[in-house]
Amino acid sequence: MKPNTKKDLGHDQDTEFVKDKENPTRNYIFQKDKITKRTSLFVFILLLLLIAAVAVTSIFF
Repeated sequence: MKPNTKKDLGHDQDTEFVKDKENPTRNYIFQKDKITKRTSLFVFILLLLLIAAVAVTSIFF
């Protein structure tokens, strides 16, 4: 019994990173919409806060 690959499952190899609204493809990682932009902004701010917290604790300890 051979293992399943993407080719065996019928998936295309052309996965896009960001999907535009007018592009009808199903193979994408992120969709270009308001929710994705807000979520990425939230994650970016959270990472900045964590980096700042590590920097502050390294200064005082």
